[in-house]
Amino acid sequence: MRFVDEAVITVEAGDGGNGVASFRREKFVPFGGPDGGDGGRGGSIYIQADDDTSTLVDYRYTRKFRAERAKNGRGANCAGRGGEDTVLLVPVGTTIVDTESGDIIGDLVADGQRVLVAAGGDGGLGNTHFKSSTNRSPRKCTHGAKGEYREIRLELKVLADVGLLGMPNAGKSTFIRAVSAAKPKVADYPFTTMVPNLGVVDADSHRSFVMADIPGLIEGASEGAGLGIRFLKHLARTRILLHIVDVQPIDGSDPASNAKAILNELKKFSPTLAKLPVVLVLNKVDQLAEDTREEWCNHLLEEMQWEGPVFKTSGLMSEGTKDVVYYLMDEIEKQRELEAEDPEYAAQVKAFRDQLEAETREQTIAAKEAYREMRRQQRLAGLLGDDDEDDDGDDGEMEVYYVR
Repeated sequence: MRFVDEAVITVEAGDGGNGVASFRREKFVPFGGPDGGDGGRGGSIYIQADDDTSTLVDYRYTRKFRAERAKNGRGANCAGRGGEDTVLLVPVGTTIVDTESGDIIGDLVADGQRVLVAAGGDGGLGNTHFKSSTNRSPRKCTHGAKGEYREIRLELKVLADVGLLGMPNAGKSTFIRAVSAAKPKVADYPFTTMVPNLGVVDADSHRSFVMADIPGLIEGASEGAGLGIRFLKHLARTRILLHIVDVQPIDGSDPASNAKAILNELKKFSPTLAKLPVVLVLNKVDQLAEDTREEWCNHLLEEMQWEGPVFKTSGLMSEGTKDVVYYLMDEIEKQRELEAEDPEYAAQVKAFRDQLEAETREQTIAAKEAYREMRRQQRLAGLLGDDDEDDDGDDGEMEVYYVR
């Protein structure tokens, strides 16, 4: 299944039916009077979150949606039938934005949550409404109103409590395989992970959280290097960032410099996102000799000037991973309890989330426009053929796994 995390569509609600001018015609009733019925209400368009939908691929090629027009009224005071509503299903975590105004129409964060995006037009009035003591035979009726028309952008951000961050081949996919039922691809070359993966992590009975693994970043990602920053927006709804650092990279690079580069790219993309709590994980420690392991890890922490929480793990051997899971579970539960008990803290968190959403949306749109401009310049320079498709970064597959 192709992974599409953004789509622009147009929605048009159904027009209202027309009212009619009609008069009662019946044997032995010479002055029946007006009996024109009203037109029906046009069908509306709703967007609804659905747990069984995990991508916006349905809206990549089908971009126009129109609800049914209502029927006209008829004589004998018969109202026209209303148009049938149209419901578009999207994944949980989808934000709906009006492209013209930039306003957020809705944010679907729960299964079954529904938002009206285009209201159907009201039906017209039949001539019955215009009769009076001085106008007993009105021939006036009105047309149905036009349905709303909108161009909207659907933005999908995966809903997760913890987001994995790190260089390609740092062991993020191996780590999520070790702590959840997720089975993302693992190989000994960079950029093995091409799209986000979700895993539900079980800490204890009835204690679990969702972890998101996104493709690795490299230095210069904010300028488009590697896979760029197009998947960083999926970290915007996480509570904690888990920074995975390979203590002995296969390319011989300095792990401390790699870690600093990742944090720097995070700040370039979104200073607000960089303010999320970060837990450092020194991974692949099984590759270090036991007598020098502690010394090497301390050296890395000094080079990074790291003062936050840190863990030493081996995702391949599942060494130290349980300690990370329990720590993350405790921190997540603390945040949830604070939000539930302290309204002031909950308001601060909401303001922070709103700012983060706006910042990541702005950066993502800017990055997409920059990419399209780069492709245009390449085409003008003859580096691309006319038949080369403009890749807007929506390809791939997304896998969601749950612990059985």
